Amino acid sequence: MKVLLRSDVKGVGRRGDIVEVKSGYARNYLLPTGAALLANDAMKDQASMMRKSRDLRDQKDRESAEAQRSVIEGLRLTIEQRASSNGRLFGSVTEADIVNAIRTAANISLNRHQIKMTEHLKEVGPATVEAELFDGVVATVQLEVVTK
Repeated sequence: MKVLLRSDVKGVGRRGDIVEVKSGYARNYLLPTGAALLANDAMKDQASMMRKSRDLRDQKDRESAEAQRSVIEGLRLTIEQRASSNGRLFGSVTEADIVNAIRTAANISLNRHQIKMTEHLKEVGPATVEAELFDGVVATVQLEVVTK
């Protein structure tokens, strides 16, 4: 069944795309939630308008993310945690801690899911993590973990 997506649907498509989906998925989820409309030949103009507005919004969001990246990469964050005498933290520095540090230092609100770490920081010292601000826009965050 062909549908016109009214919003981004993960794994299916983005707003303004005309996609082919299983009829049960369309009837039971996409259409009742308003995420899609049944597609017909007359909707091609509407789909192109939706894609155009999506592209304009994405361009604005990308520019905003580029500006945020330049601010974040200029920061040197310091996070205080309790640690043992040999430098091992009693807890760990998580994505939420890094988001809070960025919010207080630069007044930039991020989601903790935007911070990419292989594992939480568990020792005192310098560290580098990445923050994905937008698709393809990644900021490198320099931080120093110190004892309280």
